[in-house]
Amino acid sequence: MALCTLHSRACVGISAPAVTVEVHLSSGLPALSLVGLPEAAVRESKERVRGALLNARFRFPDGRLTINLAPADLPKEGGRFDLPIALGILGASGQLGAAGLDDCECLGELALSGALRPVTGVIPAALAARAAGRTLILPRANAEEAALVGGLELLPAEHLGEVCEHLAGVRALRPHPQGGEIVTAPTGADLREVRGQAQAKRALEVAAAGGHSLLLIGPPGSGKSMLASRLPGLLPPLSEDEALESAAIRSVSASTPFDPVRWRERPFRAPHHTASAVALVGGGGNPRPGEISLAHHGVLFLDELPEFDRRVLEVLREPLESGHIDISRAARQARFPARFQLVAAMNPCPCGYLGDPGGRCHCSREQVARYRARISGPLIDRIDLQLEVPRVELGALLAPSAPQAEDSATVRARVCAARERQQHRAGCANAALDTAGLERDCALEAAGVRMMEQAMARLGLSARAYHRVLKVARTIADLEGAPRIAPAHLGEAIGYRRLDRAAERP
Repeated sequence: MALCTLHSRACVGISAPAVTVEVHLSSGLPALSLVGLPEAAVRESKERVRGALLNARFRFPDGRLTINLAPADLPKEGGRFDLPIALGILGASGQLGAAGLDDCECLGELALSGALRPVTGVIPAALAARAAGRTLILPRANAEEAALVGGLELLPAEHLGEVCEHLAGVRALRPHPQGGEIVTAPTGADLREVRGQAQAKRALEVAAAGGHSLLLIGPPGSGKSMLASRLPGLLPPLSEDEALESAAIRSVSASTPFDPVRWRERPFRAPHHTASAVALVGGGGNPRPGEISLAHHGVLFLDELPEFDRRVLEVLREPLESGHIDISRAARQARFPARFQLVAAMNPCPCGYLGDPGGRCHCSREQVARYRARISGPLIDRIDLQLEVPRVELGALLAPSAPQAEDSATVRARVCAARERQQHRAGCANAALDTAGLERDCALEAAGVRMMEQAMARLGLSARAYHRVLKVARTIADLEGAPRIAPAHLGEAIGYRRLDRAAERP
């Protein structure tokens, strides 16, 4: 009888809990039992491992094999346990020494030839292995991704035989070099390409500076989508911790290929309006991140906002406030971060031409009201900036690009300066200020108090809308380097509450 123990990692949400792989070989009729809540892909590893061992010229042992994946109450899924199971069988059968197994963790899916195939969720596993102080053995295809985690020894391999030679002391695996800091310049289109729309550009700058949500209302072809696509190029670069957190979410998402070269870019997600609630916030039997989590520390753009199912939009309300989403199922729960910046676009009416000077709109007041009622008041209340994007005149389109027009780099410099002031003052962007931060940083002078009293009386602002106006005003003051909120800053912030203007409602 022989027992061999190895270390690996499961994938639950964006965490990687430790899994101990225990392989016991005893006398008896040939049999293989796999226990520890394995799901279908894990149970099928028995056949993959058998074929890989035989094709790698190892002997599959005769006798009774019992493989335990501990802890027993943690569901195991995927092919990530193929490599540790194969090494455990070799160790238990005496074909591989157990020296050095305690100091390393391994994961990887095996092909029938013995080749190692990549798995998902490598970055959370690498972070956990670094915290445990162990070396990580993994498929070479995952090495670039795992190398983003500094301070960790990585041993990539392409074949089961290479791992066995390393553990036997025959030929050591070459450690993968640590990925240096990859600073990528924004690859998005430039703000200078947008003709006209001075107010919308200003709102885009304010939204970028404070991390505020934004709603653009305008006829078809007015440039709403074009403006939204320029927002990532205005945002400050990600810090290393933010980039790793965002990369970890993409690492566990099987539907989104992970590109290690672009890991420092802010994500920009634009789901179609037919997306379901699960696609938007995440879920499934084994919870996976949705679009709001894939947009973590980036931008979530919802075009044609009223065309989304109302029940789908309502699930955005909680993560917009909390910055995370909790997915609960009968068997398991998972929490995914979702600190995203919402940018939405919509037409002013069903046909899209309400207010057009040519009189193209024939929608009745009732039709316009029903169209806008597809978006609930509580959701609109959570959007900081709401403004109209009018149709661009032909003269602006035909005119050559003005040399004095600001490009994204110029605006981004002002945005970064404003964000630095916010981080120094409160440790977060203005959009994330709590009640104590609002009282400390957004105090109004007497003239500002009177202006807010008039605005709340005329527009019927809720307490949440009041707080959001203060946050936007604080951001406008930061862009100017002003220590306090002036009435001009407050007036501009109130002007961005387009859908709160009672006199302009249909």
